[in-house]
Amino acid sequence: MRVNIYYGGRGLIEDSTLYVINSIAEILEELRVDVVTYNLYEQKKGITTLPKTLKEADGVILATHLEWFGIGGMMQQFLDACWLYGDKNEIGRMYMMPVVIASTYGERDVECTLIKAWELLGGIPIEGLRAYVEDHTSFETDAQIKRRIEKLTENYYRSISHRMTGLPNSSNEVRKKVLKSKTLRLTPQESEQLSEYVSNDQYVKKQKEDIEELSLMFKGMLGEAPGEEAGYIERFKSAYIGHYAKENVSYQLSLNDVSKTIQIVVRDGSLAVSYDAVGKADVYININSTVLDNIISGNRSFQEAFMAGELSAKGNFNILRMLDTFFKFK
Repeated sequence: MRVNIYYGGRGLIEDSTLYVINSIAEILEELRVDVVTYNLYEQKKGITTLPKTLKEADGVILATHLEWFGIGGMMQQFLDACWLYGDKNEIGRMYMMPVVIASTYGERDVECTLIKAWELLGGIPIEGLRAYVEDHTSFETDAQIKRRIEKLTENYYRSISHRMTGLPNSSNEVRKKVLKSKTLRLTPQESEQLSEYVSNDQYVKKQKEDIEELSLMFKGMLGEAPGEEAGYIERFKSAYIGHYAKENVSYQLSLNDVSKTIQIVVRDGSLAVSYDAVGKADVYININSTVLDNIISGNRSFQEAFMAGELSAKGNFNILRMLDTFFKFK
């Protein structure tokens, strides 16, 4: 027989939850039960893979420390992972004993939450231990409390060894008829593999980079549609009003979502616009095509977009302000 203990506290010395689960582990080991403890605070990056450890156990103990409200973030993550990636058939045969030690009000509510969660997962909850602890030293040295822990642990052991059947409850009906997962229907093996991918930061990062690269590629392909490049150039040329300008300035507009650069050069009143980014520019502007479309449609100016944080610029900011004086978009 094997029992897994999942501890959702922070591992503080004054947390009497540790005393309780250590006492339970000692009693179970005396009964020749293999006990494995998982400290969730040590498994932050791998919590999504922990549901696969359930298939090796006959029973579980969910232990948490109530510090202010609720079951704690790490215990919630673990139960979420059980719902998303756990093998519900395996969970359905498992007996769960809740252990809740509180340093504030609400230990009964937390115990009920753990029981409800396990029932919704399809498992069988067993009578657990809940307590409000004001002084952890007096709690851990109280002989009556130790006997109570022993009695509850022995009852838990008998429930597993005799395979006691849980009474029907409405949570099972809710789970079957109402509470249905929106996730893909995967086999237990596929769910286990998916949980490993989710917990792998490098894999997730690489997937995001691949998606971004594909997105840029397809946007670039769409940007090469006939007439679109010429469209930007024609819009700048038709809106140009700086024929009498005496300034000699240049701009490079990098369209970061379609990987293109527009070069704008004003020399003694003459305008040159192209997609050839040749040489240096007085001002370098990073902008996406949506913002640029908004500007050349006359809805706002380059200066307004810059002040709103919709574009970034590098170079001479006096020359940046001049850009709006060269064009009158409609």
